[in-house]
Amino acid sequence: MAYSRYISALFGLFVGVFFAASCAQAAPYAAMVMDARSGDVLHSRNADTRLHPASLTKMMTLYIAFEAVRLGEISMDSMVTISQNAAAEPPSKLGLRAGQQIRLRYLVRAAAVRSANDAATAIGEAIEGSEAAFSRRMNRTAEALGMTRTTFRNAHGLTQEGHLSTARDMTILGRRMVYDYPQYYNLFSRLSTDAGVATVRNTNRAFLAAYQGADGIKTGYTRAAGFNLVASAERNNVRVIATVFGGQSTAWRNQRVMELLDMGFARAPARAELQLAGFPVYAGGSASGPSNDYAGGPAARTLRPSGIVTRSLVPQPRPSRTSPPSETLLAAIDEAVQEALAAPVAPAAAASPPTTEAVRVDAAPSPELASAPATELAPEEALLPSQRPVELAAALLENALPERPEIVTRATSSGERLFAISLGRYPTQNTAERLLLQTALSETVLQQALRHVTQRQGGFEAQFAGMTEDEANRACARLIARDMACMVVGP
Repeated sequence: MAYSRYISALFGLFVGVFFAASCAQAAPYAAMVMDARSGDVLHSRNADTRLHPASLTKMMTLYIAFEAVRLGEISMDSMVTISQNAAAEPPSKLGLRAGQQIRLRYLVRAAAVRSANDAATAIGEAIEGSEAAFSRRMNRTAEALGMTRTTFRNAHGLTQEGHLSTARDMTILGRRMVYDYPQYYNLFSRLSTDAGVATVRNTNRAFLAAYQGADGIKTGYTRAAGFNLVASAERNNVRVIATVFGGQSTAWRNQRVMELLDMGFARAPARAELQLAGFPVYAGGSASGPSNDYAGGPAARTLRPSGIVTRSLVPQPRPSRTSPPSETLLAAIDEAVQEALAAPVAPAAAASPPTTEAVRVDAAPSPELASAPATELAPEEALLPSQRPVELAAALLENALPERPEIVTRATSSGERLFAISLGRYPTQNTAERLLLQTALSETVLQQALRHVTQRQGGFEAQFAGMTEDEANRACARLIARDMACMVVGP
């Protein structure tokens, strides 16, 4: 009897453990596929169900880090002191120690590539002073981006009550990461990178290697969330983003995302207008700076970016000579005038007719001309003007106006004058071409411009050509406001 009760209890325990494990593995599934160019949804399933995002959270952490760099709050070379709170975060982690100092760029790399929790917490604390304040900023940014069903409680994504998002919101965030900060997006495609204290490997390297055109962006896993992934791929200028929540394993998740991307490429049109919303605009603020508070949190710091040029600087024209004529020039002019007055004036009838070589004869000459003797047709001796005095010629050359600088004009075959903008010179052609592509993705006015790389002394110059003057000035002003080098080049 006792033996039977022991068997029954053991069986009940086994069933309970099996059921709990099954529930843990069977996290709710949600998915979405989006045409990244237009933002059109191509497929969705449970896309608005609030679920645990896991390390997909770090996309928002990094988005705010890039925003803070753009606004001048911090730089990629700023030294960050690691707190005890950040150092104590559980894996995955970079292995930072409390009191250690490390540049922000290495924390960003570790969070993007290795999905390091200690690095993500350190980023939030460096920007806002504490993880709680950074979480308020995360929520404020999510609201401005249209992520209406997302609530953040931390910077890393470990399971915490109320820390929830949806497949739709994370797809929106992934799209904004691609187009708002293309200069940093390449981080998510690196298979490995230097994180300052160690070389870290990408948690998404299997998917990046397996799917054609894949270039990011972020994985996530916790027991409560399952295996999550937001992935982006581009083929033939068509970019698709797919999101999966609640995958059963890494392999299952990757396979499902590949199927969703295939579906997206099959449904997305070959051509679609790139629709960009610009940087987020916050309540009580603007796209260029934060509002006065973060959802009731502490007051935001005042941003005063330095060195931003608000208009194109046009060089002033070279001043003309204003000195009075020399005595030599005045004397030479007076002498020339006197000689001209003293010279005899020839009568109008004495003017010689044009020579036969200069006149085309289409008809027979008149009888009067035909019967006239040859001596009457010969022109009289030409009256030549007297030679200009040597002193006058020298004086004119001495006081001539300075040459105007040569102006190089870009023109089409039809003669239309076009403008261009230069983004500077770079050590390799690939660097220049990549910068042009990334800039074109982020600036609507440059979508139709011609990308051109020219090898010059000192490197490869990256240019957008084929624009009107207004387009060139407008594009350059936007790039300069983003702390990018830009110069208008035109006729």
